[in-house]
Amino acid sequence: MSDSNEKKFLKGAAILAGAGVMIKLLGAVFRIPLTNWIGDGMTYYSVAYAIYGTLVVIGTAGVPVAISRLVSESIVQRRYRNAHKIFHVATLLLLGVGTVCFLVCFFGADIIARAVGSPKSALAVRAMAPALFFVPLFSSFRGFFNGRQNMNPTAISEITEQLVRCGVGLSLAYVFAFHSGDMVKAAAGASFGASAGAIAGLAVIALIFLLNHKVFRQKIEYGDPMVEDGKYLAKKITMIAVPIIIGCEIMPIMTLIDTSIVMNVLQQTGWSRAATEHMYSLYGGYCNPIIAFPQIFTQAVAVSLVPAISRNFAVNNATEVNETIKLGYRTTMIMGFPCAFGLFFLAEPILKLLYFEQPESCREAAPIMMLLAIGVIFLAHMQTSTSVLQAIGKQMIPVRNLAIGCVFKVFVTYFTVGIHVINVKGAAIGTLVAYFVAMTLNDISVHKYTGVRHNISLTYLRPLIAALLMAAWALGVYKGMMIILAGHSGNMANALSAAVAILTAMVIYVILIFAVRAITPEELERMPGGRRFARLANKFVRR
Repeated sequence: MSDSNEKKFLKGAAILAGAGVMIKLLGAVFRIPLTNWIGDGMTYYSVAYAIYGTLVVIGTAGVPVAISRLVSESIVQRRYRNAHKIFHVATLLLLGVGTVCFLVCFFGADIIARAVGSPKSALAVRAMAPALFFVPLFSSFRGFFNGRQNMNPTAISEITEQLVRCGVGLSLAYVFAFHSGDMVKAAAGASFGASAGAIAGLAVIALIFLLNHKVFRQKIEYGDPMVEDGKYLAKKITMIAVPIIIGCEIMPIMTLIDTSIVMNVLQQTGWSRAATEHMYSLYGGYCNPIIAFPQIFTQAVAVSLVPAISRNFAVNNATEVNETIKLGYRTTMIMGFPCAFGLFFLAEPILKLLYFEQPESCREAAPIMMLLAIGVIFLAHMQTSTSVLQAIGKQMIPVRNLAIGCVFKVFVTYFTVGIHVINVKGAAIGTLVAYFVAMTLNDISVHKYTGVRHNISLTYLRPLIAALLMAAWALGVYKGMMIILAGHSGNMANALSAAVAILTAMVIYVILIFAVRAITPEELERMPGGRRFARLANKFVRR
């Protein structure tokens, strides 16, 4: 890769990563007030989103990647007319996919919602259906611009989509929740935010395309006039897209099956529909969004590993490949352990900090979050091993391993949810099993293809000790603050105590990881993007 191409790649990756972090943060901003406002109504939103997530992958996962790849190849060969033909053919394909998904979701909402075990979710499913038409079209433009190595339109349109989704969804949810008190309609209003956001995102990226149309036409006039047959291109796009779609469908399908099992099995074992919806809201509405938050950081490390490993793997530099892999695992564990222990030991305080309007539900959700918090370690480890396998050209192995993990999850969830005292916590146990199985199988494959061996003390024990000491500090500070603030209101005391405990624990953990030498400033500098942090660490060590 030439310096200019590498700079383009890194710049594009940085733009998309930055947009990704912003989108995740906006998602958290959306979920927190929504849960406070509609409480158990989150079940209807979560069920609708699980159905939407399964269908939207068909139009957003594989085809944009195929467009990006084929457009990029055509542009390198100066076949600009063919690049536009690829875009047009793919857009027609996605128009068909979007239309079918919209019709299935809109007119089949009642049937799907009943099958999942939550009939009242039908309105929310229907409100989300228009997004299934617009998002695939939006993805077509995204793939075209990405193929031209111009990530700005994608980032701008995705952020616009999320902003509109938050604004419209929260506004409608607020109106229905507080003016009519109808939580079914409030959940549907929140769901419609996805449709409004998709329309806005498509409008923005289409406008950018039109503004650049003159430049595109000029290049077409001076480029190679030869174009490939439309049917051949459609087949080519499909061949690239289908394996990617299959891989990306595993998690959404797992979530949908999870939802269906929990909702149906709980009712079959004697729980009322209202009790079932309440319990599922604790799992899907309260806990899952918080547990997803650490992934912003662990996934960033995992993604950065791919180019770092690929570069050395391509030139058969086995020593550097192994050192980078080991450092990647260590960095992931340094991030994963404190997130897991923090969420485990401060489960109820964190829930009450975010969902202060629902204190009783937070108390009930705490045991579920404690179970899911353990899974943060397994998931972080799995993300890293997945990136390693992708970097060495074994990208289908983690897909297979995750599918195997999902099969385990289905069986574990089915049998544990039916046990009365476990109930919805069985879904969390199933998630732990899925991540553990996929993580273990991935690690076996990583060792098989790279021969890497980890230093147990450096990779696991030292970060574990630092994280446990940090968690003990955080819990002690929280309990001490609660005693000091005993005369204040419960929400105020919890918010201040949790905030002080979390902020001071972060500082303590940074000190501890260098104190136990879990990572050195020199090693930190070798990580992609780690030079700035290494300079700060060196200043700290000198002091």
